[in-house]
Amino acid sequence: MCLAIPGEVLEVVDEANRLAKVDVAGVRRSVNIGLLDEAGESVGPGDGLLIHVGFAISKVDEEEALATRRLLEGMGADYEQELEELKASAIE
Repeated sequence: MCLAIPGEVLEVVDEANRLAKVDVAGVRRSVNIGLLDEAGESVGPGDGLLIHVGFAISKVDEEEALATRRLLEGMGADYEQELEELKASAIE
């Protein structure tokens, strides 16, 4: 199962390649934010994002991010597996 999980932008680390450092449940990874350019959405520190396989697919507000995270945590093993895969991934 593939999930989009919420994270918070810590900083944009590579503007040219559209990479941002994001915190997802304590896991910090670089994710590509380029897909949000097409929607005309700027991304900066503190912004909430939904992330799928290393790509930010949409911006979300804090309330939506928390609701999504609670829902995913309720899925148990599938959510834990997604976090483990995120920990093992690296976009640099």
